[in-house]
Amino acid sequence: MPLIIVSGLPTSGKSTRAKQLYDYLAARIAETDPAKYRLHLISDDSLSISRAVYDLSPDTVRLHTRSANSSEKDARAALYGAVKRVLSDKDFVILDGLNYIKGWRYQLHCEAKAVRTPNCILRVACPVDQARQVNEERLQRMNPHPHKETSDDDATEEQTPPGDGSGQPEGAETPAEPYQQSNWDNLVFRYEEPNPMTRWDSPLFAILWDDTEAQTKRTFDCLWDAMAGEGRKSIKPNQSTIQRGRDASGDYLYILERETQDIVKRILEQQVDDGGGEVKIPLTASGKEDLVVNLPSGKKLALPQLQRLRRAFVGLNRGGIGLESVGNMSSDGMREVFVRYLNDAFGKDE
Repeated sequence: MPLIIVSGLPTSGKSTRAKQLYDYLAARIAETDPAKYRLHLISDDSLSISRAVYDLSPDTVRLHTRSANSSEKDARAALYGAVKRVLSDKDFVILDGLNYIKGWRYQLHCEAKAVRTPNCILRVACPVDQARQVNEERLQRMNPHPHKETSDDDATEEQTPPGDGSGQPEGAETPAEPYQQSNWDNLVFRYEEPNPMTRWDSPLFAILWDDTEAQTKRTFDCLWDAMAGEGRKSIKPNQSTIQRGRDASGDYLYILERETQDIVKRILEQQVDDGGGEVKIPLTASGKEDLVVNLPSGKKLALPQLQRLRRAFVGLNRGGIGLESVGNMSSDGMREVFVRYLNDAFGKDE
């Protein structure tokens, strides 16, 4: 089941929306099949990660620590480990956090794809000035200012999103921790907005700061249909890499080079004899049908182009990708994957 990555500016109401989504999914799962799915909410608060780990201001950390960014990396490692432990095709996982780095979201996308489960982004859209006011009010509650004209209760009522009215999940025992102002400004500057044109940020669902309960429910309904509905897309693992077995012999690279060279040779010979069309690649195992390479119509493939594709494929697989697999990788398996790789490359060129 899906990995739902909540993203947004700091103090933009992400935890409130994540808690609302958690309650919504819990109700939907109870309606469908409670024994079939599990639901998890992972956040900095659930892992006791302080806001201070994201603070890179020179007044609080040394230059070496700031350049290495070690505290933030440790925090992301803790979040990644928590997600990886529970993510499966039976689990809904909501990751509530800043998730402001596109490379981090891509890493999570790859992890979801590895277990053949979908992922999506839930972006909490909030004006920068609005989020800044929320953080300032939290700082003032922590360090009361004598010249504050507006009471804290009035400011909270005006500046928090619809929901529980506190800018944090219902039932929280302690107020949400603020960011130091320099830390908050730095995180806003570093925020990389999700882009639905990229595969790791798609599909992208957005909730506005002032969305009503009905509008929020419509967004959650769309998210459920896309991630768990009947029309959801099946997730396939990477089709251009080979799963090597534990009993693969030391001749793996030699066999990989030999089989890919043989297929390139057959394609060139077919073009000389027939000028194109389909190229049949025989398999050694008895009873199996020949593989078919579909050459692009009206276009003759030159040796340099075929060798570039072959070298790219070998480069993807020569490093031992998939050594954790227990299956055996035979010559026929190499041929099947390479033929699939070529057909996909030729299809994109048309």
